[in-house]
Amino acid sequence: MTQTSTPETPPTVVIQATRGLSALHLGALWEYRELLYFMVWRDVKVRYKQTALGVIWVLLQPLLSTLVFTVIFGLLLEVPSNGLPYPIFAYAGLLPWQYFAGSLTRTSTNLVDNANLITKVYFPRLTIPLSGVLSGLVDFAVGFVLLAALMVVYRVPLTPAVLFLPFFLLLAMITALGFGLWLSALNVRYRDIKQLVPFIVQLWMYLTPVIWPVTIIPEPLRPLLALNPMTGVVSGFRWALLGDASAVTGMQAPVALFILSVLIAVGVLVSGLFFFRSTERTFADII
Repeated sequence: MTQTSTPETPPTVVIQATRGLSALHLGALWEYRELLYFMVWRDVKVRYKQTALGVIWVLLQPLLSTLVFTVIFGLLLEVPSNGLPYPIFAYAGLLPWQYFAGSLTRTSTNLVDNANLITKVYFPRLTIPLSGVLSGLVDFAVGFVLLAALMVVYRVPLTPAVLFLPFFLLLAMITALGFGLWLSALNVRYRDIKQLVPFIVQLWMYLTPVIWPVTIIPEPLRPLLALNPMTGVVSGFRWALLGDASAVTGMQAPVALFILSVLIAVGVLVSGLFFFRSTERTFADII
């Protein structure tokens, strides 16, 4: 949109179609950054409002899950953990997974949950799913403190690879936001998506090396794991924090496969942004 004027003529407004990345109007997210901040803060407050244990729930869920998985998979089934104590092996996989699962669930339902806001006020609709991804970082930070404590208890030293940890967290954010954009836009039109998401998340977890190592998969099939971006996230976390090199070297051509996972995650994000933007104009009418 351009605007021209002279002292003799009134202003002229020219409306032009936008194409490519400019059609996404990502700059509007920066203009509404304060709204995004308050949405993130609201999500965090609502999640723990009027709860007896508050933020302790963030620790209880992965702790209890780790305990159950340790008994069933670590002790009874004797699932290998690449030479690491199974509790810390499992928790290091559950921490990024639960961040992803929580972010995906919130992102896929946030539009419908904010129906009253969408039908009354204009703002970039992308702020709603994005707030679902960002608010999960608070839970992740709390859970990470417990992981650090477990590393001290089990005497697992840090390695220089820990510098790559933000990259794997970013990959988890991109994956959650990309798939969340698709599901949130579809959930506006098809409300049964909300019932489908928990099943997808549960099934997805067992297809991701959260409670089992990559090395138990037959070598010819391991490249298929790269089609799941969360394989790179979970394996990358274990490599960066615990020095679990077999999580990476256990895959053929690990660098190429990690690049494939990144490309898939970015591709889902970009396509999700365009799909979300193309359906955004109908949200207020359908929701």
